[in-house]
Amino acid sequence: MAEELEIEISPTGQVVVRTIGIKGTRCIDAAEFIAKIVGREESRVLTSEYHETEQHVDQHQSIHRRH
Repeated sequence: MAEELEIEISPTGQVVVRTIGIKGTRCIDAAEFIAKIVGREESRVLTSEYHETEQHVDQHQSIHRRH
């Protein structure tokens, strides 16, 4: 799944930021980055993705030549 920030701005100027596909504490980092731009954070709701751990996949490929 792709990582996305969904930003909604109401007619009154209220900004709602949703992180999509960003797991673990990285979603907090992304939301705090936007909060710094906007000016302040009024509330925060952690999603189930926050409680998931990031998975790093290392792929190695070996190529052997036959002589």
